[in-house]
Amino acid sequence: MILGAPREIAVVTILEAAEKIFSEHGFSGASIAAVAREAGIPKANIHYYFSTKETLYQEVLRRTVQEWLRECEIWLRPENKASTALRAYIGSKLAFSRANPHASRLFAHEIIGGARYLHDYLSTTLREAITPFGETFRVWMERGEIPQVDPTHFLFCLWAMTQWYADMQPQVTALLGKETLEESDFHAAAETILALVLARKDITA
Repeated sequence: MILGAPREIAVVTILEAAEKIFSEHGFSGASIAAVAREAGIPKANIHYYFSTKETLYQEVLRRTVQEWLRECEIWLRPENKASTALRAYIGSKLAFSRANPHASRLFAHEIIGGARYLHDYLSTTLREAITPFGETFRVWMERGEIPQVDPTHFLFCLWAMTQWYADMQPQVTALLGKETLEESDFHAAAETILALVLARKDITA
């Protein structure tokens, strides 16, 4: 129960429950009642913070994007050395995908479905938020630390490669002949992605 709990704790509890329910049943199949059961609270508590199912769904998606952006803001800075920063960023992004598969897959499903509930956020808030990362990539290119490519597409590639291990996990495990991915698999993935984005055969951070 989170009745009387501080707002931050209550909201996080609701969002974590909603993330699980939405990822398992999709927006159409999920219900506020199911989220309430998962969170162990009355439906009225959820409606106190989120007036509609759509509002709750959008906040769950935005929360995932904000987590991704937080790591970008930490590592994708022009004063950092590209190889060191990218190694750390790729590792953190893969770690998030591993620890939060529901969040990653839910976001992917929303995008594949046409981003009906997230389009405005993507085309305004997120578009503005990624601008500094493009500037960082330009600085790294000028220093010869990463290939001379379009900065925005460079970011797309980073996201695509790191997301793959969450969004396509059943395919990844099947092709690797494993039930679940191990730490060594994520390490191999990180090193492979880093080598590709740096366009170098060997890397020293």
